[in-house]
Amino acid sequence: MKPKTEARRISTGAKASSGKGRPGIGIVTAADSRERSLGQLHIYDGDGKGKSQAALGVVLRTIGLGICEKRRTRVLLLRFLKGPGRAYDEDSAIEALQQGFPHLIDQVRTGRADFFTASEASQFDRQEAQRGWDIAKGAIASALYSVVVLDELNPVLDLGLLEVEEVVRTLTHRSEGMEIIVTGRAAPAALVQVADLHSEMRAHRTTALMEEQLGTFAPGGIEIYTGEGKGKSTSALGKALQAIGRGISQDKSHRVLILQWLKGGSGYTEDSAIAALRESYPHLVDHLRSGRDAIVWRGQQQPIDYVEAERAWEIARAAISSGLYKTVILDELNPSVDLELLPVEPIVQTLLRKPVETEVIITGRCKHPPAYFDLASVHSEMVCHKHYAEQGVDLKRGVDY
Repeated sequence: MKPKTEARRISTGAKASSGKGRPGIGIVTAADSRERSLGQLHIYDGDGKGKSQAALGVVLRTIGLGICEKRRTRVLLLRFLKGPGRAYDEDSAIEALQQGFPHLIDQVRTGRADFFTASEASQFDRQEAQRGWDIAKGAIASALYSVVVLDELNPVLDLGLLEVEEVVRTLTHRSEGMEIIVTGRAAPAALVQVADLHSEMRAHRTTALMEEQLGTFAPGGIEIYTGEGKGKSTSALGKALQAIGRGISQDKSHRVLILQWLKGGSGYTEDSAIAALRESYPHLVDHLRSGRDAIVWRGQQQPIDYVEAERAWEIARAAISSGLYKTVILDELNPSVDLELLPVEPIVQTLLRKPVETEVIITGRCKHPPAYFDLASVHSEMVCHKHYAEQGVDLKRGVDY
């Protein structure tokens, strides 16, 4: 059965319509959607940043919903090609998950830490890949987990360390209700063909390249996730977990502020994830919403839309300048600027003057990239190649909303 139209707009990233044939940019709640019961196969690939972060954001959302509904939600994080001896971006995020939600997160790491090509693959590499895959097959067959994340499985397949046909066959026959999330570059065509969701993280030019070529100054610590594919807000939530986890490992309090524009109602995709974060880390996570509980159409903005957007921006500006927060997430700032609810120049100036240790994460689609995109140290565009909502599959709470 098809999900309701409003729910599909959130998931697919397709242009919303007012019902009168006018395309626009906006966010709408999905609280009244009929959820699906079948688990889906997600693939996040591409050369841009945000793949593992998005997977961890989905994990956080699923755990949060389980807490809200007083049911146990178990997660397996199986990480290929990430052996000991090297630190990875998501290590701190996983530490925050494990400490915040004990007994719900299982983690297995396999492989070596060194980069290698297919011609350099050793017997050890093949054994480690097989060890991880055997664990994955057991977990999938057991039906004990709500979510199984197979991090960096795509490059394992691309290196020829596992048989693609066997992996496709096993993932196709997963347990009902189990979500499988596969990450990494170079997803094989056979796996993409059976996937329900395929989102590519596409890398854009970074400030490091700009500084080298043009000699311009950039503050660093600014990440932008945009595009019509899935994974923008979930990547931002992964960054929030990373900040909290780094604070735990350094015995410090790394505070996080999550500011959301155009989300004045309820039933949004991040609700359960943010609720879970605030329950486990009440002194580290602050959250504020702004906007109406309605779509904001281009050319049909109301005075309250400008007031709400400016209210949130003033809080954001003060928070970024203060240096009190390790991470400030500006969720849906991009469409707010694209709708001309906020001017660009004050945002640029605030980002240029931000404290070095404060990282700012900006999300949301936009038709016309504003000037502050040029300041980004990371800019990933999420490109939606495939989404189960387009095939008439209902959305699932805790994963899609």
